[in-house]
Amino acid sequence: MTTGPDDLSSGPRDESAAATDPQVAAPPGGRALAVAKRAAELGLWTRVGVQRRVEARRGRPRPAPSSVPPTGVLQDAAEWRRATAEARSLRLPLHRDRPKNWDALGAVAAVLDLADDGSRTASVLDAGSARYSPVLPWLRLYGLGSGPSRLIGINLEFGKPVRRDGVLFRAGDATATGLADASLDAVTCMSVIEHGVPLRPFLAECARILRPGGVLVVSTDYDEDPPDTTGVTAYGTPVHIFSPAEIRSFVADAATLGLALVGDLDEPGALAHPSRPVHWKRTGLDYTFVLLTFRRA
Repeated sequence: MTTGPDDLSSGPRDESAAATDPQVAAPPGGRALAVAKRAAELGLWTRVGVQRRVEARRGRPRPAPSSVPPTGVLQDAAEWRRATAEARSLRLPLHRDRPKNWDALGAVAAVLDLADDGSRTASVLDAGSARYSPVLPWLRLYGLGSGPSRLIGINLEFGKPVRRDGVLFRAGDATATGLADASLDAVTCMSVIEHGVPLRPFLAECARILRPGGVLVVSTDYDEDPPDTTGVTAYGTPVHIFSPAEIRSFVADAATLGLALVGDLDEPGALAHPSRPVHWKRTGLDYTFVLLTFRRA
């Protein structure tokens, strides 16, 4: 398993530092990896378009995901394997880093259950998106995105706007989206905030653009006792793994902005995990994920 963040808004990458300092994660792979990601993106969206049209003709219903709660900690490898198996059974194209199917499935379940009224007309922003990451393709397969700009992915690294099967990908900052007040039903943000995102401005922007009752779903790298990441960088920023105190602080900040957690982290053991089921090969770090879902007051 080679899990590492890929759905992020990243800055410049210091390849010279990576070449001389073994504590610095290697650069993402240069042109060869860029070509591979482009191929993965095109293959994914070709599949989504074809599969969506075939399924529409057959009228075969797809149940909503049910194995991942809206808020919780990834406990062990068995849990992400169950989520991956469920995603496969739901005919959803899997993320290549299998543990990321866990938080993606939880995010999609939260959007379908809490942000959409069953009409599949919810407007959703994926902040720090990648065009090959699963949340927006999965939502498209569930029938969302039939109207213009109802599914949007933004990332600081995107260039000119690109559309994939009706989904708009454009340049954008998760702390300053430029979207209208109360214009969205949901915001998802998968494996992004640990990469130097200013947390309170991000939460304030989400609170501004979500309608009352709208949903914010965030996942991030987490550990009950975070490993030392001193001197380790990736994607232009220091690697950070959130601690329980930092997660509780994030939740408390969200509450002051009218974003109430769906779930309870105050129960004993709510932020505990018996194992570290995520391994990021490029940094040699082991940790887990936390998934947090909030509802706009």
